[in-house]
Amino acid sequence: MSTVSRGYRPTRLPRPSTPPMPPPPTAHRAESKLSFGVVCSSNINRSMEAHVVLGNAGLTVESYGTGTNVRLPGKRAMEPRIFKFGTPYEEMYNSMAATKEDLDFFTRNGVLQLCRRGAAVKRAPQRWQDMTSDFVAKHDVVIAFEERIFDAVVEDLHMREPTENFEPMHVICLDTKDNPDEARIQGRIALELCWLLEAAGDDLVTEAPTIVDDFQTERMKHTPIKILYQLCYL
Repeated sequence: MSTVSRGYRPTRLPRPSTPPMPPPPTAHRAESKLSFGVVCSSNINRSMEAHVVLGNAGLTVESYGTGTNVRLPGKRAMEPRIFKFGTPYEEMYNSMAATKEDLDFFTRNGVLQLCRRGAAVKRAPQRWQDMTSDFVAKHDVVIAFEERIFDAVVEDLHMREPTENFEPMHVICLDTKDNPDEARIQGRIALELCWLLEAAGDDLVTEAPTIVDDFQTERMKHTPIKILYQLCYL
């Protein structure tokens, strides 16, 4: 008979740490002047990795998903564990640690660690499309970690009613495979790009396309990376 494990309280964990990455010499301002949004499908792997990395570096950041639901790898490829957006990370953790068998399996595949990290940063995954226009409009830059997610964000912005201020929003795609190793790599690449944008002059609308283009050219010397850019207004 399966034994039920005691519910673990991941929200008591300290915020995940990342290797110290002080602002580069080109980042002249000590405090973050831009607001960043980072977006993946389920707001638990790629966007949450970037949320931790950017936040620990002192940047202003929020994270989101664009999927219909939060989908996590299950015991079989065709049977993912599915949760609604807004389900606390702690609740997802406890659901997948309800038996010793589940606890062992989801520890091995890394899903429980993702839930623990999420709970240490915020309460629950947030869906980009469900956020109010005034809330998402505070972001100067939005980084999506897959082309289809980039497309979803741009389409959503085009469908929204303009806010009163109608400010520019720079939407960027850093195409990233949905696994923890790739997320760690791209989280730090995203931070490099964010520091460059932070160091830009006051006219980011003019400077951002060149910054992104130069960044891709430089990064391609080391690691192939696909970067897309779209200027939107909301």
